[in-house]
Amino acid sequence: MSYPAVIKPQDLLCPKPGGLYCPPGDFYIDPVRPVDRAVITHGHSDHARAGHGMVAATPQTLAIMAERYGEDFTGQRQAVPYGESFTHNGVEVSLVPAGHVLGSAQAVVRWKGLTIVVSGDYKRRRDPTCARFEPVPCDVFVTEATFGLPVFRHPDDKGEIAALLKSVAQFPERAHIVGAYALGKAQRVVRLLREAGWDRTIHVHGAMERLNRLYEAHGVDLGPLEPATTERGKAGDFAGSIIVAPPSALADRWSRRFPDPVDCFASGWMRVRARARQRGVELPLIISDHADWDELTDTLAELRPGEVWITHGREEALERWCELEGIPARALRLVGYDEEDGE
Repeated sequence: MSYPAVIKPQDLLCPKPGGLYCPPGDFYIDPVRPVDRAVITHGHSDHARAGHGMVAATPQTLAIMAERYGEDFTGQRQAVPYGESFTHNGVEVSLVPAGHVLGSAQAVVRWKGLTIVVSGDYKRRRDPTCARFEPVPCDVFVTEATFGLPVFRHPDDKGEIAALLKSVAQFPERAHIVGAYALGKAQRVVRLLREAGWDRTIHVHGAMERLNRLYEAHGVDLGPLEPATTERGKAGDFAGSIIVAPPSALADRWSRRFPDPVDCFASGWMRVRARARQRGVELPLIISDHADWDELTDTLAELRPGEVWITHGREEALERWCELEGIPARALRLVGYDEEDGE
């Protein structure tokens, strides 16, 4: 695409210490420190922080932020449902699905004929707990690169869930504890289990209960859930059970209360076997809420934007791929985004 005369992409969005800033609109997208006006792509804590004067986001993301930070997480809220837009200081902003977690969005920013899409975090494959990624033609596409190396090619999640259920069948005397981040991954694992035919009660760590209720309030049916507390009965009662807990709980004394637990971890990082061994994970489950290498490159090939900006992750490999494809690209090297958060 050719840019409007005189207007350059950096006139519309540019990196600042606080994050990606829009000078004509006077707002930030996913700022890493409190600002007057913020557009938030999704509810993970490295993108959605409390303390902004005004937050514009999808209704689901606003609800997630209120649940995590309290109702006074911002001075003002502006709910922007998918497909709707608002204009501030002549800059039009709309939010379209990113496929990352519930309410996750790409921020589409338009000004004087120029369109920049900030993807936030995204994935292209189906997720039963959130709206699927929608490609938007643009002059500049701002992409993450969390798994921006060719080694990261995520398998079909149905196969990973099948491996979990096979292990449960093989070891009915043991509890299977699945480490999964509380926002997005945990609910996705539960829904995938339901779709695979597991209709028994799934036990969950107390840290997940509020977000599970929020997901169900937004139409995601998680089926029968109960707290994973041994106070309700003997530890042996959890034999043959599936328990979903934060990854940190796998290394905590909390997990030792269950019968000979099989430690599982649902993450794209489980592709790296050394990480699984370091964490003491017995059953790695390669289930990611981020785009893998093929999803990243297929998205760029589909969009063919005038430029690609890379916000965080493995920038060098994706920059090189763009160079070989004749697509100008640069790494913004923004700080404050945690590649582990939500993954």
